[in-house]
Amino acid sequence: MPVAMFAALGFTVALLVTTAYFIMGSIPLLVLKHDTPLDARFVRGFFNIYYNAAFITATATAISFALAGRAGLAAGAVVLALIAVALRRKIIPRMDSLGAQIQANYMDAIPGFRRTHVIAILINIAQLVAIVWSLISLGR
Repeated sequence: MPVAMFAALGFTVALLVTTAYFIMGSIPLLVLKHDTPLDARFVRGFFNIYYNAAFITATATAISFALAGRAGLAAGAVVLALIAVALRRKIIPRMDSLGAQIQANYMDAIPGFRRTHVIAILINIAQLVAIVWSLISLGR
């Protein structure tokens, strides 16, 4: 097995670990009432770090699969990197807006923030499934 393929597998595992770690970390954050600006800032910061880490690991995965000659898997990793960018541009500003509304005591913002948090988790779970599927397909 060429060195590029070992690197691709290593980066895929890093992407898997990054995604799984942040899912396991974000689900317990649902315990928070999301009723204080501190809760909103913390959850927002957590997802911001995840989206940056996901972009970096997905990009490295894409490059390594491209070098290993696995164009389909490289394209899949590029899609994951682009999803991370798109979600960061969509979810983070939404959390910022809702967090400001929570600070202004706009109580309808709390369910909106919670809903945004849950949607972000569900998307991350879908990404995890895609990553695991790609690992399974490597074995074939």
